Amino acid sequence: MRLRLVGGGELASALAAALDGGIPVAPVPEARLLAALRADEPLTEADAAAVVTTSGSTGEPKAVVLTRAALRFAVAATHERLGGPGDWVCALPTQHVAGLMTIARAVVAGTDIRFARGDLGDLPPASGRTFVSLVAAQLDRALGTPETTAMLRDYAAVLIGGGGLPAGLRERATALGVRLVATYGMSETCGGCVYDGVPLDGVRVELDEGRISLGGPMAFAGYRLRPDLTAAVLDGDLVHTQDRGRWSDGRLQVLGRVDDVVISGGENVDLAAAQRAADAEFGEPAVVLLAVPDERWGTRVVAMTTGSLTLAEVRSRLEPVIGRAATPKELRRVGELAYTSIGKIDRTALLRSWAGKGDHGDAG
Repeated sequence: MRLRLVGGGELASALAAALDGGIPVAPVPEARLLAALRADEPLTEADAAAVVTTSGSTGEPKAVVLTRAALRFAVAATHERLGGPGDWVCALPTQHVAGLMTIARAVVAGTDIRFARGDLGDLPPASGRTFVSLVAAQLDRALGTPETTAMLRDYAAVLIGGGGLPAGLRERATALGVRLVATYGMSETCGGCVYDGVPLDGVRVELDEGRISLGGPMAFAGYRLRPDLTAAVLDGDLVHTQDRGRWSDGRLQVLGRVDDVVISGGENVDLAAAQRAADAEFGEPAVVLLAVPDERWGTRVVAMTTGSLTLAEVRSRLEPVIGRAATPKELRRVGELAYTSIGKIDRTALLRSWAGKGDHGDAG
């Protein structure tokens, strides 16, 4: 059976047909990820319903095969945790799993699916019991607009995925009456499967020296035509992630990626923790920290900013908080930062930019 590429308003009906045993669908991705779908070759995975591409922001683009059983389980588990089904609003790109899952939840439950722009300028009012999925950057902007905030108050829940919640965002939303649910998961687990640090019913979390693995019926079938990559990540129904975590008061706390811990000058530097400190000090995303190869240090921490901050100011404010090794040794001022299509900082693009020619700003 071949894969059907679908975009726009056709996706809901095409996904409904795929979940009922029809032709598996793939939301049309951005051009750079299209080749990963291998759309001209037959699907070999039994029960396949949908194929989504990863963002490619931190590694090789891949196509993730999701089965009907996995999608239906993920939908049912989400609705059980949220207290029952409702209508859904999709304000995320549908080529990514978070956007696709808002459609899947409405399709499986037989409820309405509506769409909104990423800036939420046309966010529809809640109609009865209504949910929306966003990323943190969208919510942060929305909370600055009283009209949008008032509309979000009427939603049964606002799911936030795509990365950790920035410091203070939950508190701001709660104070304004918006009901947040922070989700953690990935394309390989049909999106979020841990809500507010608690696994959905039927989902298990395993930690191996701090590395997170997620197991359960929501696990993907494999990477399309890449058994080598699949074998490195999937063990039965257990998906090995590249994320680090720990249990805190019975809830999973995601600390960052395994490769966020780098060695600079012989010292371990937790880049994710350093970035959280920078966000807390300067606001998000005023300063982005990166780790680049260095002949002297092995790895050195550098910074990018769109503002007028100097290296001396960044160093003086961060070093007491994160220590000398994690403090950036160089700062570059740029016109804009690179983002993925779901609003996450595109670190791969920023690292490519850093390696290119240009004014490095301040060095020390």
